[in-house]
Amino acid sequence: MKLLSFIIITYNRPADALALLQNISQLDKAAGLLEEVIIVNNASTEDYSSVKNFITSTPAIAFKYFDAPENLGVAKGRNFALERGTAPIIIMLDDDAVLQNNNCLINLAEEFNTINTKRYKAIVSFKVLYFDTLQIQVNALPHKRFDEYKGKHFFETYYYAGGAHAIKREVIEKLGNYPDDFFYGMEEYDLAYRILDAGYSIVYSDRIVMLHKESPLGRKPQKEKLQMMWVNKTKVAWRYLPKKYFYSTAFMWSLQYLKETGFNLGGFFSGWKKVLAIPSNEKRKPIQKATIEYLKKVKARLWY
Repeated sequence: MKLLSFIIITYNRPADALALLQNISQLDKAAGLLEEVIIVNNASTEDYSSVKNFITSTPAIAFKYFDAPENLGVAKGRNFALERGTAPIIIMLDDDAVLQNNNCLINLAEEFNTINTKRYKAIVSFKVLYFDTLQIQVNALPHKRFDEYKGKHFFETYYYAGGAHAIKREVIEKLGNYPDDFFYGMEEYDLAYRILDAGYSIVYSDRIVMLHKESPLGRKPQKEKLQMMWVNKTKVAWRYLPKKYFYSTAFMWSLQYLKETGFNLGGFFSGWKKVLAIPSNEKRKPIQKATIEYLKKVKARLWY
């Protein structure tokens, strides 16, 4: 039964996108389980003819290629792709990745059908290893207590790896898409709080393993992207959490911005201007006390 679809937003990496499509086509029961594989070219200027040629030559998999009208960013790019699919379970992957275990689609379908939580599973977040070293990627494990959780095979959590997870379509249809005002960063937290407040769970499973072609040293985000992450995380705190977390998030992320940018004061002050405007521009939608208790139960980091 065709249950699954992939969503891949690609940014100027046709060789990586091609390798991922080749990888997907070779997974166990791919033709039987995949309803569609949606590829969105997010206004790249690179030549994607190799990707298009592979799609044409691989009719057994329902690849669907779309050119975005402009660079939509992460959240709008995902929303654009979501509108073009119908499968009940949506797998979202970074375009510079491949899946390691050939049985991952089978395992994913089984994971959604396994009752091992009290809440209905909305999202399964995958294990992420670096492609070259096979070391676990610290910032892709969906829990901030890395040393405590890195060896676990399965756990309930409070957010997920944006480029390495699967989500039930019915959950998005019920709770709404990603926030359109988040061009880059933290859109996962916005959706995660809505998901948890609706009574669903977010889980991690190492039965699906993604290999990420990022250096273990990481990519240093541009100062503009760091500011977006700071402002967006503060927006999320204002929208959903008690106000004390809004203030702590704004402050702690401002220090992180200074540290990561080498004390870029122009971006620091313009970022604070945007942060201070949040209470006037954003409506609060506080999550329930029961959800706060659940967050504490799964040891969520709420202060920043």
